Amino acid sequence: MSADANSFSGELFAVRNPRTGVADCEFIAASAAETAAIARSLRSAQPAWAAQELAQRIAVMQRWRAQLTARQHDIVTALATDTGRYTIAAGELASVLAAIDRWCALVPDLALEEEGHSSAIPALTWRSQYVPYALVGAISPWNFPLVLSFIDAVPALLAGCAVFIKPSEVTPRFCAPLRAAIEAVPELAAVLCLFAGGRATGEALVESVDAICFTGSVRTGRLVAQNAARAFIPAFLELGGNDPLIIIASADVERAADIALRASCTATGQACQSIERIYVDRAIFEPFVTRLVERARRVELNWPDIHAGTLGPFIFAAQADIVAAQLADAVAKGARILTGGSLEEHGGKWLRPTVVVDVRQDMDLMKEETFGPVMPVMPYDSIDSAIEFANEGAYGLSAGVIAGTLQEAEQIARRLDAGGISLNDGSLTAFMHEAEKQSFKLSGLGASRMGPTGYTRFFRRKVLIRQTGTPLTLDMLAEKAPLTR
Repeated sequence: MSADANSFSGELFAVRNPRTGVADCEFIAASAAETAAIARSLRSAQPAWAAQELAQRIAVMQRWRAQLTARQHDIVTALATDTGRYTIAAGELASVLAAIDRWCALVPDLALEEEGHSSAIPALTWRSQYVPYALVGAISPWNFPLVLSFIDAVPALLAGCAVFIKPSEVTPRFCAPLRAAIEAVPELAAVLCLFAGGRATGEALVESVDAICFTGSVRTGRLVAQNAARAFIPAFLELGGNDPLIIIASADVERAADIALRASCTATGQACQSIERIYVDRAIFEPFVTRLVERARRVELNWPDIHAGTLGPFIFAAQADIVAAQLADAVAKGARILTGGSLEEHGGKWLRPTVVVDVRQDMDLMKEETFGPVMPVMPYDSIDSAIEFANEGAYGLSAGVIAGTLQEAEQIARRLDAGGISLNDGSLTAFMHEAEKQSFKLSGLGASRMGPTGYTRFFRRKVLIRQTGTPLTLDMLAEKAPLTR
């Protein structure tokens, strides 16, 4: 859908650069009326898109993939400015390209029409029909702006839906080169658009679509769910996490420390599947903490050179303040910070990997999602207590278990209340797209975006029931005298 972002008349946003702290970009979001008009245009184009053979939609998506590849420099450069990190920005684009290939290969074998017959009345047979939602909305967050804009959009488009994406107002710069790649494929541009905006745009979007996909915080997810309920449309919500990692006494301590550091600090911990609580058998607690601290102290910030170091800045400045407040709460309640712990301001805000001990379950650091490179480590005395600690709280997105053997790890994992459990590793849900999983507790709602349901959830299933025999007549249902013995 072609639209000029410069012609919108909604809210004006000044956009902060996460590396410099300077507001060096601004944009005007679409108003509610403009959002509704874009939705109508997408909706009007959708029937022709859905009427094409699947092979034709796949061909269009592959042409778009070629356009993304041709524009990769512009896309990655803009995304790196949005997020303050370059390698992960390049990885986001690579992930979207891989997702296009993966779904294009998988969908021909999914959502195939089925048929059967009634076991009660053999003359009744049926055939299924899969009807795509006309218009799917996607609201994506600031931590992985590109990947999380298209994790739902790619399968929805292949299903025959039109898609309207609203990325976060915190990271809007990548939208322009993305739109250029979309507009280079006219068939796709008719049924796909993305424009950044804030809460008002998101609310208008929910009112204009037939199904909504949302990735973000529990707080905002509740609002999206409430708005979806008022609009009486399905909501697929992927929300926050406070992922635990259990390390048992048989684990290799060196390997466990490497895993914990990576799984907690990748992308500066700004990932929903980041490990945020670490529970270690008391027998190996001290050597584990020693090795974790040693590794944490060696990690460098990617300042001043974006192409050097490992940890990028906080993308959203307010998130840095939340992490600082959680650390202050923990220290006030008796926790000790062994390394890191202090925000560094180089225009933007950075935090070195932070190891915290003497933590308790009642600390904000242990109860809430942190979204930063923070590793609170707590000893336990029995597997039962470790599982109890890990299962406490409102979240159930994912978790990890590190043990001497996979069998030991799996026995524990089967008792954890979370949707995806990494065995002898951490945060593997970031890499595993083929296996369906669902979020537990407040970490999500609706059908999984992973596995086959990542595609089939964008269809409504219709059944066509065929009478091949003699239909019932009303006389056949007339009252009769009761049976006698």
